[in-house]
Amino acid sequence: MKRILLYFVLVMQISCNSQERRSNFLKVEEPVAMNVEKGMELATFAGGCFWCTEAVFLEIKGVQKVVPGYIGGVSPNPTYRDICTGMTGHAEAIQITFDPNIVSYGELLEIFFATHDPTTLNRQGNDEGTQYRSEVFYYNDSQKQLTEEYIALMTREKTFKNPIVTRVSPASVFYVAEDYHHNYYNLNKTQSYCSFVITPKIEKLNKNFKSKLKN
Repeated sequence: MKRILLYFVLVMQISCNSQERRSNFLKVEEPVAMNVEKGMELATFAGGCFWCTEAVFLEIKGVQKVVPGYIGGVSPNPTYRDICTGMTGHAEAIQITFDPNIVSYGELLEIFFATHDPTTLNRQGNDEGTQYRSEVFYYNDSQKQLTEEYIALMTREKTFKNPIVTRVSPASVFYVAEDYHHNYYNLNKTQSYCSFVITPKIEKLNKNFKSKLKN
C-alpha cells in the first residue's frame, strides 16, 4: 500500500457468470452528451459484477443515484443474457449521478480503484469474461485527463504489484439493466454471492472510507 490513499483489493470467491468469449468493441471517437439535472454530473465505471459496484457507490455521500447497466458494446438494447455470452462487447457497469459540490470525480475514482482489482484483464476473482473488464467511461476531457493522470500516479507509486489494465474510453450509449439487478445487494443480502463477495467489500469500505459514507 502506498501513501497517496488507502487502497484495497478483494479477491472474488464466487462467480456470477464464468463464460468468456471473444468480442469486438464499439469504437467511439467522442463521448455521448451528459443528460442530468442542473448541478449534477455523471460517472460511469465498469469494475466486474455490477451488483458489487452498485452496492459500494450507493453508500457514498453526494451520490444521488446509481444505475446498473451495459456499455461499450456493439449490439443495441442488450439483455443480461446477451452480455453474459461475451459476444456483444458490453461491460457490466454503473452510471453514477453525483453532486460535485459534495463528492468530486477524483474521490469517486479513488473509491473505484480501491474496491476492485484493476490489474486482472477481463476478470474479477472468479468472474471471467470481457463483460467483467475494468474500464472508466469518460464524459468530457476533464474526466479523461483526471483518470489518465490517476492511473499514471498509481503506476509511478507502484500501488499495485501488477500493471493496471483499466481501459479509459469515451462514454457510449448506456443501456439500463433489467429491474431485478437494481439495488440487488440490499435486497438480497442473504444470497451466497452477496454474503461472500459483496458484504466483505462493504465492510472494508466502511472501515477505510468512513468519512465519505452517507451514514
